[in-house]
Amino acid sequence: MSLLVVGLSHRSAPVSVLERASLSADAKLKLLHDTLAAEPAAEAAVLATCNRIELYADVDKFHAGVAELSTLLAQHSGVALEELTPYLYVHYEDRAVHHLFSVACGLDSMVVGEGQILGQIKDALALGQETHTAGRLINDLFQQALRVGKRAHSETGIDRAGQSLVTFGLEQLAVHVPVAEWAAGKRALVIGAGSMSSLAAATLARVGVAEIVVANRTAERAERLAEILVASGTGVAASAVAMSGVADELTRVDVVVSCTGATGLVLTADDVLAAVSWGAADGLAPAEQAEAGAAPQASQGLRPRTPAPQSPAGLVSADVVARLAAAARDGGRLADAGAARTIAAAAEGDGCPVGPDGRAALTGVDANSLELHGTWADQGEAAAQRQPRRSTRTHTDGATARLALLDLAMPRDIDAAVHRIPGVRLVDIESLAEASADAPMAADVDAVRAIVAEEVAAFGAAQRAAHITPTVVALRAMAAEVVAMEVARLDGRVPDLDERQRAEVTQTVRRVVDKLLHAPTVRVKQLASEPGGAGYAEALRELFDLDPQTVASVSRADAADKNDDSGRAS
Repeated sequence: MSLLVVGLSHRSAPVSVLERASLSADAKLKLLHDTLAAEPAAEAAVLATCNRIELYADVDKFHAGVAELSTLLAQHSGVALEELTPYLYVHYEDRAVHHLFSVACGLDSMVVGEGQILGQIKDALALGQETHTAGRLINDLFQQALRVGKRAHSETGIDRAGQSLVTFGLEQLAVHVPVAEWAAGKRALVIGAGSMSSLAAATLARVGVAEIVVANRTAERAERLAEILVASGTGVAASAVAMSGVADELTRVDVVVSCTGATGLVLTADDVLAAVSWGAADGLAPAEQAEAGAAPQASQGLRPRTPAPQSPAGLVSADVVARLAAAARDGGRLADAGAARTIAAAAEGDGCPVGPDGRAALTGVDANSLELHGTWADQGEAAAQRQPRRSTRTHTDGATARLALLDLAMPRDIDAAVHRIPGVRLVDIESLAEASADAPMAADVDAVRAIVAEEVAAFGAAQRAAHITPTVVALRAMAAEVVAMEVARLDGRVPDLDERQRAEVTQTVRRVVDKLLHAPTVRVKQLASEPGGAGYAEALRELFDLDPQTVASVSRADAADKNDDSGRAS
């Protein structure tokens, strides 16, 4: 076994890098095929989630494998290798197994103990099987990882240590209010109809929202998810809308959860600003607007109007927010965690309301302009820091927010600039990472770590023992040929033996050979299962002068049978 994993995750890289390095479905397929085409790799699998991108491969050379896999990750993620390298981690053989088993148990998740990773591991294995890039090692590894993860959840209280990313995100939106109390009676918009969005919709229904609207590029999937929600028995009202109707729905809902596979923004700062400004013009919360019939109908194709600039007490003026949104739009997407936070307008002389000459320019500047100046000031600070840092966001309180946004997509669906819009609360992958860093660890984590260590040792022993099995099979096949040759020679020398006598002699010779081989083969399997036991197979081949081609053919046949069984099992 020469298992190698090269990857990056929320533990090793800032969200801005993870966001840029995310893999589309096509990119994952190409990465798998290119990995197998590379000389050091015999089989491969890709585990790509919101929080990690990992490439697993069976390689014959460690250093060449690391170089090749790192290069392939950079090529297919679109992030230059020299920029990606500082954030990559490498695990080999037993350490690679330990890493995947820990991931499967939720020990390496952003929210410790969350169980959704098991579904993502299963999807990674299924993709490897469909593309025929998962061979015997990858099949064994990922299937065992699924069993270990299920064992951890059934035998320990790891579920108490954390929850799904959706539940954790809703808790962050609700702040200090119980989620069920915060969600009661609210209207929610779920953008996307994939596994994460479906989980979000089901969770929202369970915690007591009154209505859920599902928007998806494929209308059939949105309608199907809405039907499932209605039939769930939670009492939630559910319906589906086209993606073109999202802007209008924003003016009606209280909560938005977005998780799509889009490579660009789904909700811009302008979209969110227009929605909350439309509501502010009438002085009604989104739910109240819908009840009053004030929201424009999607069928009319109307866009909410932005009200005249106002400056409510304690809030930044709409004019300042509009300027911020325009700057964010011109500068592209904002990535708050690393050096990629950029606002193009910062380079313009008239972009910032506070001049470049420092204290002298502060005279007579109002608080609203200072707030906008802080946005430009953040740019220089973020550019000077490559590592993740604590966010300086000023979140709207969860209980008073007119619009609560949960962005679970990677790359992000919702423009990070919306966190500065008054009345809006945004929770995204970055803020979830910060919040989970302070979450207490349950005592059950130690029990899970013990399970992982036990399972890693057992898996390694099984793999090492399996490595010598083709050699043992080839040895017994050679012994059977020797028996057949000697019996045939006996027939020529003693032709008068009847069938009963001939069968007895043959059986006796076979028993003698089996007894002679039994103890050595059992013992060599035991020795081979121990660390450092890989050399026993080669020693056996040398001692008995076994044909390497025979051993290789046994290995191929065994691998083919194993893959067939794996495909049926999944």
